[in-house]
Amino acid sequence: MSRLVWFTLAALVIAAAADAQPAPAPARAMTRAEVLAQLDAAAATSPQMMVARMVNTESHRVNVVKRTVPQGAIAHDVGTEVHYIIEGAATLVTGGTIVRPAAGGAAGATIRGGVSRVVQPGDIVLVPVGTPHWYSTIAQPLTYLEVRFDVKEP
Repeated sequence: MSRLVWFTLAALVIAAAADAQPAPAPARAMTRAEVLAQLDAAAATSPQMMVARMVNTESHRVNVVKRTVPQGAIAHDVGTEVHYIIEGAATLVTGGTIVRPAAGGAAGATIRGGVSRVVQPGDIVLVPVGTPHWYSTIAQPLTYLEVRFDVKEP
C-alpha cells in the first residue's frame, strides 16, 4: 500500500476514535432566583436548615445551605468540603473530638477541644475529610455555598 493510503486509513481510525468519545457534560447553572426559591420551599419543612441543591452525585456535591440555629457536630468519612460564606455570621468549631449526648443523638453532638472561629461573608473554610466541624452559634442566619468532593483520600 502507498503512504497516502496508510495515512488515510490512520486518519480515519483516529477520527472514528475521536467520535467514539462521550461528549462532555454540559455546564450547570442556577440563578439567584432559583436558589432563593429552593431555600424558601425548604423553609416550609425545615426552617432551621435549608438546602438549595445544585448537584449531588457520587463524586461531588454543590449546595447553598442556610442555617438559622446550630445543628449537631459532624465529620464525614468521605469528602472534603469547602464553605464560602455568603451572608450571616456564626462560630465554626473544627477539629477536636465529637461528643454525643447520652441519648446518642447526632442533633445534640458537640465538639470538645476544637478550634473556634467566627465566620462572616467572604470567608472561605476548607474542612478536610474526617475533620469534625460544627457551627456552634449562629449570630445571624448563615448562608454558605458548600462544595464537597466525595473522593476517598489516602
